[in-house]
Amino acid sequence: MAAFRLLVEVGREGMPAGEVARLLGVPHNTMSTHLAILTRAGLVTAQRDSRRMIHAARLEGLAELMGFLLRDCCGGRPELCAPLLAAALPDPQRSAPCCPDTRILA
Repeated sequence: MAAFRLLVEVGREGMPAGEVARLLGVPHNTMSTHLAILTRAGLVTAQRDSRRMIHAARLEGLAELMGFLLRDCCGGRPELCAPLLAAALPDPQRSAPCCPDTRILA
């Protein structure tokens, strides 16, 4: 989750896998495994840049996952998902609860 959050913050330009590992304090081979899983899940893209793999968050994949979970979460009982939908779709007049004014990279 931390790797995905970091890649979301970095934006579309992405970041080399080694840099993600370094910033998060994770061994390179472990991070490569995590990034490969996120790539297969459609949440991250990977582009080769010479000898490096540049990874970037795929927000469309996150939207697809969230849509799938929301469509399937209530088992025909929409009242079960009402609190989740209220949290996911905040009132536009107030700030989004998912976006505090802090940065992963200081």
